[in-house]
Amino acid sequence: MATEPVTAAPASDGDPTIGRLVTDASRDISTLISKEIQLAKSELKVSIKAGGTGVGLFAAAGFLAVLAVIMLSVAIAYLINWNGDGLALQWAFLIVFGFYLLLAGLLVFIGVRKVKQVRAPEKAIAQGKQIPNALKGKA
Repeated sequence: MATEPVTAAPASDGDPTIGRLVTDASRDISTLISKEIQLAKSELKVSIKAGGTGVGLFAAAGFLAVLAVIMLSVAIAYLINWNGDGLALQWAFLIVFGFYLLLAGLLVFIGVRKVKQVRAPEKAIAQGKQIPNALKGKA
């Protein structure tokens, strides 16, 4: 049984070449990526607008809370003074001031301890360093 050599069929004008397929795939991937970026931008615009409104409302609430703390501080100082029978009014305000100063110092101390616990994302950095090799086909 004789076998004849298999020859490739001649490419007709309608058949795409490998180069053309690669070019088309590159163009399609580029278009896909640019459309995804446009979609992400439009979604971010909506999110940023909502986030900005939320931040503004939080800021207003924080400002009102500060005003409430000021009023509470005055009320506590007058409570310590209590019709003039307690400490003199200036000492009452000084006590409230000292309390807030101690509270602020405690919060700073706790905040510094928490900030010192922050570490770099070591696993993510290690994986990020492996990406160039993976793209080159190396393990």
